[in-house]
Amino acid sequence: MINQKVVLASNNAGKLKEFFEILAPLGIELYPQSTFHIPDAEEPYPSFLENALTKARHASKLSGLPALADDSGLCINALGGAPGVLSARFAGEPKSDLRNNQRLIQELSAHSDRSAFYYCVLVFVLSENDPRPVIADGILRGEIIEKGRGTGGFGYDPHFFLPELNKTVAEISAEEKNNISHRGKALRSLLEKLR
Repeated sequence: MINQKVVLASNNAGKLKEFFEILAPLGIELYPQSTFHIPDAEEPYPSFLENALTKARHASKLSGLPALADDSGLCINALGGAPGVLSARFAGEPKSDLRNNQRLIQELSAHSDRSAFYYCVLVFVLSENDPRPVIADGILRGEIIEKGRGTGGFGYDPHFFLPELNKTVAEISAEEKNNISHRGKALRSLLEKLR
């Protein structure tokens, strides 16, 4: 058991709730970085792992506490892994799910391969210079459909189709999503490693 405060290198309320529910059994008290007036870290790297590690070290340095960070996104095989780490800003600033999805469908129009995956990596550090960060990841595979379906979820979920369920991620319940999602898988893997 860890029994300590941990800063989450994010201000996303949804992530905080999801992470808290899974990590609470370990005695971890999770606080968003805004609690400590920590600004968002730069995310200059081409890989999810490098960006998550940077965010975790940044939050740990400025809080003096252990930190947990994630980086996640959508990877399209026909687009060479894009949008990847740029998923949230695929169509530029300001961030817009609608414009991101429009660009995605437009870029895929010339491709027959619609296979895709959501990827999440989590990094936990005990301190800013922790030489042995705990790393866990998860993948959810599916394919992109042109016409969005469903009202749940966010981001690319209405276009991310799960053939085995015959539904998009936006058509399944939050509980179902947590059971199969890339973030849920990564969190459960992290939980095992922290135990």
